[in-house]
Amino acid sequence: MKTILIVDDEPRTRQGIRKTLEAWSYGRHRIEMASSGVEALAWLQQNEAHLLVTDIRMPEVGGLELVERLSAMSPPPVVIVISGHPEFDYAQKALQLGVVSYLLKPLVKEKLVQAVELALKREEEISRLVRMEKLFDPKLLETVQEEKQYSVQVREALRHIDDHLSEQVSMRAVADLLHMNASYFSVLFKEQTGLTFSDYLSRRRVQRAKELLVNTRDSIAEISEQVGYQTAKYFVKVFRSIEGTSPGQYRQNVSDSEKSIQ
Repeated sequence: MKTILIVDDEPRTRQGIRKTLEAWSYGRHRIEMASSGVEALAWLQQNEAHLLVTDIRMPEVGGLELVERLSAMSPPPVVIVISGHPEFDYAQKALQLGVVSYLLKPLVKEKLVQAVELALKREEEISRLVRMEKLFDPKLLETVQEEKQYSVQVREALRHIDDHLSEQVSMRAVADLLHMNASYFSVLFKEQTGLTFSDYLSRRRVQRAKELLVNTRDSIAEISEQVGYQTAKYFVKVFRSIEGTSPGQYRQNVSDSEKSIQ
């Protein structure tokens, strides 16, 4: 269940936004309130908000300062700012801070709901990207980002590995395919990618396994076969050495994480 935190020092405005969002949400979202930026910061130390709806002018900690302080969170909540004055400087600063919408008081219910729906879509996109980043092996990500700088032979080797992950792939066989001396190819591959051939192959197989663990209900044995391991036992050993956890626990952790953000 997504949580929306409303922050406004005016009780009438605060309650009005809450009633509008509760009627729109129909129990699908958790709606919380804070009467100041200070109270909001204290609440956020113990709780998570996916969307923040905040007034821009409040005593002690204003809306923009609140947004700036929350930028250190990973990821921070998406934000809708409301204001009783159409100040250009405030609006410009809000946009620079990544605020999704800037609404003027008195609030129009339809515009508020539209802004909230847009903000929650943005939050879901951000959450998906964060999950994908966590899913991807950072060392493989570096390899992909630098691929354009590699020699033709190394790029061809990477493509061959990716296309044949479910098969038995050896460094010597790939070197033969490229008409290269195996020893020279080994040195060239490590020099350009920063990984040995066997390390890259293992990480790429585990990467593919992680995708299957998250996106399918296939058994560990079935996944181990799909990523080129002859026995599930050895697959689990390699997976644990790279990820620090077993494939089964990894799948459970991702599942628990998905449930916590719904």
